[in-house]
Amino acid sequence: MITDVNLLIAFWCIRVIPGLFWTLAYILIIKRGYQDKTYGMPLVAACANLSWEFIFSFVYPQCPAKLYFNIPWFLLDAVILFQIVKYGRSVANQAILKRFFHPILILTAAISFSAILFITYELKDWRGVYSGYTQNCMMSLLFIFMLLKRNNIGGQSIYIAFLKMAGSFAAFSPYLLFRFSPFFSLLGGATFILDWTYIFLLYAKHKKLKINPWIRF
Repeated sequence: MITDVNLLIAFWCIRVIPGLFWTLAYILIIKRGYQDKTYGMPLVAACANLSWEFIFSFVYPQCPAKLYFNIPWFLLDAVILFQIVKYGRSVANQAILKRFFHPILILTAAISFSAILFITYELKDWRGVYSGYTQNCMMSLLFIFMLLKRNNIGGQSIYIAFLKMAGSFAAFSPYLLFRFSPFFSLLGGATFILDWTYIFLLYAKHKKLKINPWIRF
């Protein structure tokens, strides 16, 4: 039986606790991006995040309590996107990507925005639940791809990885505790496994490069 206490706990798990963890992760991504002169969030993930936050802050604005996080996230992701525009071409490791980086970025942003908007219409998901949780799982996979594709740890840190994992775990936990959903349980489990895989691989990369991961914020 769902009580008021359970609803309050669920709200803190779904919104407040993940919001704090993810906000700190965004700030550290921006910090490391400027320090390393690169970007620390995968391009597709950044476009999807910015699109989701714009849609559910301004097109279909959520309740004020949720906007307290959505709008700051939008602003932080805008800075991350600026870092991608500024540094993306210079850190691209493929000739075709270097040449067409900005057109690819524009196309990715357009597809991301359209996909989230169409999912919202198709599923009548006016709170962005399905698109938000799905892209969170996708982002966990993309962080792994970004790490494996690069020969360095630019824009990344073990603290960012732990904050991302902690936020995702908190966000998915109510669907296991109070309202079991096979779909969200699958997404939550996959995200948790991918986040820990990324942490392990990132730690191994630090060791390979002889860099202490605990002093690199």
